[in-house]
Amino acid sequence: MRGRAAKAAGGLFREGCALRVGVEVGGTFTDLVAIEPGGVRVTKVPSVPRNPDVGAFNALEAARLDFSQIEDLAHGSTVATNAVLERRGGRIAFVTTRGFRDILAIQRHNRTRIYDLEYQKPRPVVARSDSFEVDERIASDGSVVTALDRAAVVGDLVPRLKAGEYDAIAICLLNAYANPAHEAALAQILAEEIDGVLVALSSEVSREFREFERASTTTLSAYVQPVIDRYLQSFERRLQDAGFRGRFSVMQSNGGRLPAGGMRRRAVSALLSGPAAGVTGAGRQAARSGFDNLITLDIGGTSTDVCLVTDGKPELTSEFHIEGLPVRSPVLDINTVGAGGGSIVWIDDGGMLRAGPQSAGADPGPACYGRGGTLPTLTDAHLIRGTIRAEAFLGGRMRVDEEAARAAFAPIAEALDMSVEEAAESAIRLADSNIVRAIQLISTERGKDPRDYVLVPFGGAGPLHAAHVAEDLGIRTIVVPPNAGVISAYGLVASDFVEYDTRTCRMRLDPDAPDALRAIYEDMRGHGEAAFREMGLKPPYRLSFVADMRFVGQAFEIPVELPVGDLDTLTYEEVRRAFTEAHHRIFFHGAGDTKPVEIVAARVGITAPLGELPLLTEDPHTGGNDAAPIRIHDGKQEQEAQAMPRSLLNDRRSVTGPALVDDPTSTIFVPAGWAASADEAGNLILRREER
Repeated sequence: MRGRAAKAAGGLFREGCALRVGVEVGGTFTDLVAIEPGGVRVTKVPSVPRNPDVGAFNALEAARLDFSQIEDLAHGSTVATNAVLERRGGRIAFVTTRGFRDILAIQRHNRTRIYDLEYQKPRPVVARSDSFEVDERIASDGSVVTALDRAAVVGDLVPRLKAGEYDAIAICLLNAYANPAHEAALAQILAEEIDGVLVALSSEVSREFREFERASTTTLSAYVQPVIDRYLQSFERRLQDAGFRGRFSVMQSNGGRLPAGGMRRRAVSALLSGPAAGVTGAGRQAARSGFDNLITLDIGGTSTDVCLVTDGKPELTSEFHIEGLPVRSPVLDINTVGAGGGSIVWIDDGGMLRAGPQSAGADPGPACYGRGGTLPTLTDAHLIRGTIRAEAFLGGRMRVDEEAARAAFAPIAEALDMSVEEAAESAIRLADSNIVRAIQLISTERGKDPRDYVLVPFGGAGPLHAAHVAEDLGIRTIVVPPNAGVISAYGLVASDFVEYDTRTCRMRLDPDAPDALRAIYEDMRGHGEAAFREMGLKPPYRLSFVADMRFVGQAFEIPVELPVGDLDTLTYEEVRRAFTEAHHRIFFHGAGDTKPVEIVAARVGITAPLGELPLLTEDPHTGGNDAAPIRIHDGKQEQEAQAMPRSLLNDRRSVTGPALVDDPTSTIFVPAGWAASADEAGNLILRREER
């Protein structure tokens, strides 16, 4: 039984066997992966965009799981992201030092669109009328200049906050990154005076300098905190009513997860958490085949997400933007473009063909779904050109209508004086070009050659586009995991528990700096380990230490990883060498430079690793045993090809393109010039033939 998947429908797993379950809510489908020692169960159901928890429970019910047997349930959703994008977060107040009330409105003086005469700065999530000031001042060195006046807070600020009936309060006091005492005292006063208030402190959310970025991050955390809190409470209540008694955790943007209680404290880390699980799952599965330099390619129903994984570690970035607003928090460095299966194909005012970023989503979905959608999408395009087969879509569990797809593409074809097949092919190649550009932004433009990496596609449409994207980038190897359409759900249960703490600590790099770094590391490690114990996460822990550094006079810094095990003997020369090598790798200059260097911030990562990595497999007998001749359109011409279930390749067989390989959750397109075969880890390896 081991290594064979449980059937996707009908029957429970064996009683008494502990289940590990991941449920990921996407823009079009909600995916579930349930793993026990003897099998894997996969379920896909349509998402419910307005009520994502309904879609999640629909997946749990469709899988017919015994809730009492689930020991580990990991969840990922776009609840926090959608709250910001749709401006449906909580009603919040912003409290800062007197004289800085308008920091959220002033922002930075840079413009993201310099030639737009009607450019408007991003709108903050808190209005000016909901921004308040307190009398206090801490200097940049952490010394107290003006003490916080408790009487003034109780007599003036508290009544105004009560009158506002706010869901949460964001506190960002000047220089609180250097000394958080006033923020902590203010939070204590508000907790005593206002019942049940949710408070986000900048010294806990983002303890870094740069006041606007810190204030923006704190207000966004406060803005989504009530939404996350209500969502998790509702979810946990439904789980308990169903008999669940296991551990419930939530995915973060940094590629790790936290118990639900810890996520309430770090709500900002739920932003952009959806794509992170897929990167983790893809990395775990590819590592089984010996690959640790990867470019992950996640194409779902709404968007395409790409990420670089070097030496088994996904690239992290310390800042990202959502709706133009900066968030200073470690997240996976994922680049996203609007090129998903539901992306709408259209013609712009100049007569040029476009694909996305608008999406048909889950409701009404692509025209071929038959749910009322009439606009052409990339899924419709694949159905027209034959790279999606109607009878094999989602393993034959969902019906799609090719005639509806053709009707949707007819106006596009007429406008461009093409056949419907040529229009569909053009739309797919356009999407491929957008994806290639997204990958170049995270690889070529950062000094990394994509030819040194393998491409790992997943999501429902990732394996359909992978080969042509790889050709354009010069990549010769593609690794397609089993059950590629639900890798994000697998990544939830395959991810470790992770938290990062970043602290500004500006100092010159001199012979005394290593001693100061050691002291900072020990202090931050102590706080992180205490927080993990409070969340019920037991040691042993794995730790990482990164210093953000720059040449004196530079405006922005680069991350330099320092060896935790060698910190006691780390020297000034070793730290400087690590910085100059990292600087040269990114900017191609700086090696051997004698200019003074400064340390700006320190970041400690703490990980509670999984005791045992769950094994992802698929049923070797799913989908039949025969290959069938088909015809597809590729390269503006019709070609003879063969279609087969993925199970045929599990017996060490190989296939040369053109071919379609169907698994229950996705379709792998093997063009001419490529060959595919399965390996011992269950991955499908595509290699470009030598020419």
